[in-house]
Amino acid sequence: MCAGTRPARQLHTPPVMRYNRVRRCHRYTLNPAEFTNIASSEKNFWWYRGMRAILLRLLDPLLAGRKITRALDAGCGTGYFCYLLQQERRWPIVPMDISWNGLRYARDMGIERSVQGDITSLPFVGGAFDLVLSADVISHLPRGEERRSIGEMSRVLTPGGLLAVRAPALDALRSRHSEFIGEYQRFTRRRLSELMESAGVRVLRCTYANSLLMPVALAKFRLWEPLTGQQPGSGVEPVSPWLDNLLYRPLAIEASWLGNGHNLPAGQSVICIGEKRP
Repeated sequence: MCAGTRPARQLHTPPVMRYNRVRRCHRYTLNPAEFTNIASSEKNFWWYRGMRAILLRLLDPLLAGRKITRALDAGCGTGYFCYLLQQERRWPIVPMDISWNGLRYARDMGIERSVQGDITSLPFVGGAFDLVLSADVISHLPRGEERRSIGEMSRVLTPGGLLAVRAPALDALRSRHSEFIGEYQRFTRRRLSELMESAGVRVLRCTYANSLLMPVALAKFRLWEPLTGQQPGSGVEPVSPWLDNLLYRPLAIEASWLGNGHNLPAGQSVICIGEKRP
C-alpha cells in the first residue's frame, strides 16, 4: 500500500537532479529479501556474468564514436554493475533505485552519485544523460506503468542518446522465482520495441537472449515446479563451480553470436537498444 511520498534522496547530488518526490509504493519494487541474495552472488554467479557480457557485446558496437559524458542506471539494484562500469570503463554513471535496500550496498561499495528515485518519475532534468540503462526493472511495474517509465527514460536522454532496456521475456517462462521477486509482467520483442518507438526512441537493436537454456527453463518452470509443489523462492542460489561454469558457457556463446550482429528468435530475456530522436 502507498504510505505517502518523500523527497528524493541522494548520497552525492549530481548537477542534473530535479527535486521531485519519490513514491513509497514499495509493492512495485523488487522483493527486499532478494537484495541479499543478489549482493552475495552477482559478482561470480553464472547468470549475472553471462548477462553482463551479452548486454555489453550488444552495446559496444553502438557506442563506437560516442563519448559517454553522463550515464544513468535506472533501477540499479545493489549498484554492482555501476561499480564495474565506473571502475573498468570510467563512465560517470549515476546509480538510481527506489529502494534503499539495494542502494545501501552501493554506498558500502563506495559507488559515487547514488540516488533514490522512481523510474516512473525520474528525479532528473530533461536531456541530462547520453546513455540510460535499465535491466529487469520495468517488469516490476503493473501493466500500463511501463509506458510511463520508458517515456521518462526517453525524457532524460539527450537527442541522439542511447537507451538500453532489458526485461524478462515470454509469459510461458513465468516461474516461482518470478512470484518471489515481485514480477508483474514479461515482454515480447515486438511489445518492447513498440514501447521504445512510442517514446520517441528509434530502435537500433532488439533481440531475445538467454535462449540456449530455454528448454531447461521450460521444463523446470512448467513441469518440475508444478509437479513438486514448489513455493515462490529465489532462483539466485550458488551452485558448485563446475556447474556454474557449465551454465555460463551457453551465455558466453550467445554473447559472441549477438556481438557479431545476429539476433536470437526467442529467449528468457529481451534486450532493446535505441537512439532518441531529435
